[in-house]
Amino acid sequence: MPSKGSGYIPQTSFYDDYKYGLDDDTVDFIGHALALHKDDNYLDQPAMDFVKRVKLYAESLARFQGGSPYIYPLYGLGELPQAFARLSAVYGGTYMLSKPECKVEFDRDGKAFGVTSEGETAKCKKVVCDPSYLPNKVKKVGKVARAICIMSHPIPNTHDAHSVQVILPQKQLGRKSDMYLFCCSYSHNVAPKGKFIAFVTTEAETDNPEVELKPGIELLGPVDEILFDTYDRYEPTNQSSVDNCFVSTSYDPTTHFESTVKDVISMYNQITGKTLDLTVDLSAASAAAEE
Repeated sequence: MPSKGSGYIPQTSFYDDYKYGLDDDTVDFIGHALALHKDDNYLDQPAMDFVKRVKLYAESLARFQGGSPYIYPLYGLGELPQAFARLSAVYGGTYMLSKPECKVEFDRDGKAFGVTSEGETAKCKKVVCDPSYLPNKVKKVGKVARAICIMSHPIPNTHDAHSVQVILPQKQLGRKSDMYLFCCSYSHNVAPKGKFIAFVTTEAETDNPEVELKPGIELLGPVDEILFDTYDRYEPTNQSSVDNCFVSTSYDPTTHFESTVKDVISMYNQITGKTLDLTVDLSAASAAAEE
């Protein structure tokens, strides 16, 4: 046990004389921007998940050069399915792109066995799709309001950054859900030279996205052109073990794709019956890469 001369504070003195706390703004920042919680329910839950989320943020921040815990593909997110398609082809996968009016085929037992388009049926053992392909096997769970903004400048007060994510906590907006702002630019090869594209999204609480999204849009500065959009969110209601259909959930308003990744991992577990473990010791991985 250290002596008092070395800075040791007896436990009784600690509890009697010291009190640590965080103001509401700091709590909002850590809980929503670092831990990426979408609401304040985490405040009434055990702290372990919260600590792991903040730890993941810190490790990701240290992992990538450039001062951000996030990575974004050049030429946009469309590069991700393209990379998957190329890798799938290497392992014998067949792709039929831009096929109109795809219809999932079912046998007498209600099990999916193929997908038909333009008179051709691709046979399969399992069907993996988004809610639009099987509207009778999903339920509506919400609606997303979105603004797509084209600009000729970076977002003000971001040190002229070409990629930015801003999370506006619900409490500070007087709303029930957070608002998300994401911006990328020509440096990511997603826009013409000199142009920036920003997305402002939130869970729709009214039928007026222009008014709901105003707090986020006001942070952008002058906007060349703005497009408003709303879309419904769906979740599957079917039993995949019965009909061989694996339906994803719709995209939610978040711009960091955590919920999407979790949905993909869950579907992988259901389809394969295996647990996908993506955890990694970042320190060990870095050490191995340097050898």
